[in-house]
Amino acid sequence: MDKALKRGLTDRIYEKRKATALELERIVSEALSSNEQEKIQLIIKQLRNEFAYDIHEPQARYGGLIGLAAISIALGPNELPQYLNSIIHPVIACFGDNDPNVRYYACEALYNIAKVAKGEILIYFNEIFDILCKLVADVENSVKNGADILDRLIKDIVCDKSTNYISVLNLGKLKAKDPTVQDKSGNNLQYYDVQSTKAFSLSKFIPLLKERIYATNTYTRLFIVSWLILLDSIPDLELISYLPSFLDPLISYLKSPLKDVRIITENFLKLLLQEIKKIHEIKTLAKEKRLENEPDSSNSDEGIYLPGQNTIIDYPKIIDILVNNLESNEDLIKLISLDWLINLLTISPESFILLIPKLLVILLNIISDNNPHLQEMSLQLNSSLINLVSTNQYETNYTLLINNLSMELLTNQNQNKGTQKNNKKTSRNSTNILTRLNSLDWLIMLQQKDPVRFMEFTDNIFITLLKTLNCSNEKIINKVLDLLSRISNQSDDKYFNNFMIDLLDLFKKDSKLLDSKSDFIIKKICKSLDSERVYKSLSQVLLDKFSNNEEDLKFISIMIQILNNNLIIAPELNGLRKKLINNLNTKEPIDLFESLFKCWSLNSPSLLCLTLLTSNYELSYRIINQMVKYEISINILVQLDLLIQLLESPIFAKLRLDLLDPITNINLFKCLYGLLMLLPQSNSFKILQNRLHAISSITNLPLNKDTDTSNIKTKPETIINGIDENYNIKLLDYFNECQERLENLKLSDSKDGANDDDDEENDNGKDRTYDSVIEMKNPKTDTDHTNEAGLEGTVTGKDVNKGKYPSENYLDMFQGDHPLETSSIFNQPNL
Repeated sequence: MDKALKRGLTDRIYEKRKATALELERIVSEALSSNEQEKIQLIIKQLRNEFAYDIHEPQARYGGLIGLAAISIALGPNELPQYLNSIIHPVIACFGDNDPNVRYYACEALYNIAKVAKGEILIYFNEIFDILCKLVADVENSVKNGADILDRLIKDIVCDKSTNYISVLNLGKLKAKDPTVQDKSGNNLQYYDVQSTKAFSLSKFIPLLKERIYATNTYTRLFIVSWLILLDSIPDLELISYLPSFLDPLISYLKSPLKDVRIITENFLKLLLQEIKKIHEIKTLAKEKRLENEPDSSNSDEGIYLPGQNTIIDYPKIIDILVNNLESNEDLIKLISLDWLINLLTISPESFILLIPKLLVILLNIISDNNPHLQEMSLQLNSSLINLVSTNQYETNYTLLINNLSMELLTNQNQNKGTQKNNKKTSRNSTNILTRLNSLDWLIMLQQKDPVRFMEFTDNIFITLLKTLNCSNEKIINKVLDLLSRISNQSDDKYFNNFMIDLLDLFKKDSKLLDSKSDFIIKKICKSLDSERVYKSLSQVLLDKFSNNEEDLKFISIMIQILNNNLIIAPELNGLRKKLINNLNTKEPIDLFESLFKCWSLNSPSLLCLTLLTSNYELSYRIINQMVKYEISINILVQLDLLIQLLESPIFAKLRLDLLDPITNINLFKCLYGLLMLLPQSNSFKILQNRLHAISSITNLPLNKDTDTSNIKTKPETIINGIDENYNIKLLDYFNECQERLENLKLSDSKDGANDDDDEENDNGKDRTYDSVIEMKNPKTDTDHTNEAGLEGTVTGKDVNKGKYPSENYLDMFQGDHPLETSSIFNQPNL
């Protein structure tokens, strides 16, 4: 270039620079006509080195940019490709200039170059895209406007040329190479990839996209999403195959503070999901067509090609990304992720199998979310996953799945306790119940599907389930007991006894659970399992595992009362109750009676109730006689008081009818009169006295004759229901041993300074009468809010109103033909 051209290109006035560029365009056109390629190369080199790369003179860079654009126009689309590499790099370098005018003129120059080069410019698509990512966030509006114009042009070129344009430079290479090679068998094998000759390569663009998509600038995010939408709209590019590469950062755009970003991203995600569903439909249809054509066609390669049928989508990676996004704090992200997962589960269920343990931990917590839409969708997905696992034989990480479910039960239980303690977040507390219920549904399903394999994990699960029993929600307790029952039914006696040991140990450690739910839990277990097996096992465990420690005798006494109360009045134990009442003349019921007797011997009132229930009146009377040999505490009197109430219930109707036969049942009379003599003159005393007085007109018993049953040699009552006198003596000896242990413990407690309030006498005189034994103990208190729990651990009520002890209201409670629940008559002890 001569000096005039150089001076014109560096002029400060834009119009003069433009006029000089037109002159330069004419010179290059003449050189091109004369085939003076060296001259053209020299001009380009001079513009690049002396103008575009001149970092000290902005005017020089202005001139260099407009000069390079003019040369591109002069060369035209046919000649430009061989010079394009030398022209475009100086222009790209100017985009990094600090002068905004240089950046603007660079946009102008690149626009003119791209307009001429068209498809050839796609060779430099990555560099141009990287530049545009920065320019759309430029601080200067003029630069952003210039970038926007350039962006629209590049998008048009990509839409038209990206799938089919092959660079002129690569076209020669393609012709020079043999596209096939033969193997040893003479078969032609293609080894040259035609795709690699195309100017635009999506596989080369994705790595750059993965870097730039994490941009935080709002305008850059809008720019990137707009390009993704464009590329996805071009069918042959199959952008959906690269979805795992950009899905995670794309979802993060939903957290953007700008509404426009959230809307465009959400709409694009919906579009991608619809595309995946469409591809699945196409693949399903293609598979059906292929199966239809295979029997009739000799050439299976023939057939109609459906666009999208060969598209590869990595579902496991996509699902993993969606699962991770379920942990987001943004409800919109969780909603969209759930929507995707629900749809993908119908498309590729097998892709979920390995991710189910991880997914469940997050999903079960979303079920407890306060957002009703999240809760509804998570429940829907959870139900579908349960159905998937239960109906298919897919192999999953069983150990991790079980462990995660167990941890979820414990974690939500602790959250539940914290919520109740602080009286906050009531709705969260209620929804936590949903999490635990669904966790239990999973465990029940897994147990039903493969009971044998489930048994391998029962040791850990068992402890978790027992701890879950300490819950206020009845549905949770019912499910826990249902699962425990299923496990126990599948196990042997040793495992069943371990279940009983763990259950009793839980009651012993958790006084609140023992107080509030022990009777309910035992009834539910008896309903689900064999009640006889349960009672035998509990009785044996109480004797073998707990009675060895003297300190545990209090706990045993309380458990005996709970078991006895349930045995007497719980509808769930009706079968066991009838077996004891009506069939105590065969070996099996006698073994049951003996097992209960030995355990019940640690609580004399409950033992007396058991013998009366089984009509063993002789043994009952002997127990009354033996009781007076040991201290009769207030707690024992309270239990005897409650026993009198039970004798008026429908359960003991047979006993009351036996009073009509005084000759045969003389020991029954002695027993009841013995009870009368033990009780203070309370309401219960009057109830029993009235009952005995009601039959005094039909009997005249010689109570002072042969009162010692040892003098009765051969009388009908000595053999009752298959139990002879020697057997009773053996049982009675066992009872005495147990009572001596209790007495020794009481003496030991007395030496250590234990509470001796039970030995205090009433200062108001021996002849005073009381409404109840409890009122006798606290005569000046109108309402007692504490439970009586001494050595025998007596079960009474939490609120005992003076003059309204259960003895006055008991008959009103039994209006129906069946006994009430235990909890409706007794409250459990507060230890």
